[in-house]
Amino acid sequence: MRPIHLLLVFVPVSIGLSYFTPDRHVAIFVTSVLGILPLAGAIGQATEALAHRLGGGIGGLLNATFGNAAELIIGALALYEGLTDLVKASLTGSIIGNVLLVFGASALVGGLKHPVQRFNRTAAGMGTTMLLLSAIGLVVPAVFHYIARGREPDLKLDTEIAIVLLITYGISLIFTLKTHRSLYGITAEGHKESPQEQALTTKRAVLLLLGATAAVALVSELMVGALTETATALGISQLFMGVIVVALVGNAAEHYSAIVLAARNEMDAAISIAVGSSTQIALFVAPVLLLLSYVIADHPMNLLFSVFELVAIGVSVLSISFISHDGETNWMEGVQLLAVYLILALGFYFLP
Repeated sequence: MRPIHLLLVFVPVSIGLSYFTPDRHVAIFVTSVLGILPLAGAIGQATEALAHRLGGGIGGLLNATFGNAAELIIGALALYEGLTDLVKASLTGSIIGNVLLVFGASALVGGLKHPVQRFNRTAAGMGTTMLLLSAIGLVVPAVFHYIARGREPDLKLDTEIAIVLLITYGISLIFTLKTHRSLYGITAEGHKESPQEQALTTKRAVLLLLGATAAVALVSELMVGALTETATALGISQLFMGVIVVALVGNAAEHYSAIVLAARNEMDAAISIAVGSSTQIALFVAPVLLLLSYVIADHPMNLLFSVFELVAIGVSVLSISFISHDGETNWMEGVQLLAVYLILALGFYFLP
């Protein structure tokens, strides 16, 4: 079933079932999550179709703008509701989820079909280096705030670092889509479209993109509004909700795509999605949300992540760097990455 068909099923369910359950907030949250999943898939499908038709440069801009539309919308609504810590937790969860859960599952599924899967070491090395830069951009303001404890928080450093990260991300698009596009399998002739992409005309893709984005905003508002009460009812922390649940929902479409590509032995594309998505979260989504918080939030967001969040990001970057350095992977390496993710998830669950 296509995303456009799934959203026609789940969106009414996310609104309707909430009125026929003893715990309304939990029902709203669960059914909203189910509603966002196909909507995120529809956005991804429309974005890819437009990117293939409009060329690499515009395609890169579309992917940057709409590829993480679900995360941006959920984050913006959470900021408006004053859930700043939840936003930062979801950013952490997106980074560690992409490099550990997504690539781990991709390596496991692909490795069960293909004993050894190879990918471009140079492109993977560039991706993990960008990911390291992302981690540095998050660690430096956190260390600064911890050293300056007791003083009035100065967000000037956070804002300037956010601008540096955005500029770096823009330059990386030039590297990926222009000067070194051959490293990433982007040819001048373009990508051969699948039957589904051929059936999705430019006009239909634009309408699908706009409609799905608007629907994500509607369903995300329901989810964010019920999040605090749901966490209380289930006895779990907002930190765990942000790092695990919200992050998984926002990246669901990319998770599915990476695993499918790995099963086809297209590991270059799979690692590009996993590492590239994490990098995009840190270099694009986080700075945009920080700058947006000056406009929509009562108190601007800072980049003061908790110690455990910083450790989780560091462990994730270190793990993917070790796994990808030799340009090949197998199913056991997938198991190892998944084990690291589960260990971190347990840590967030039991964190007081």
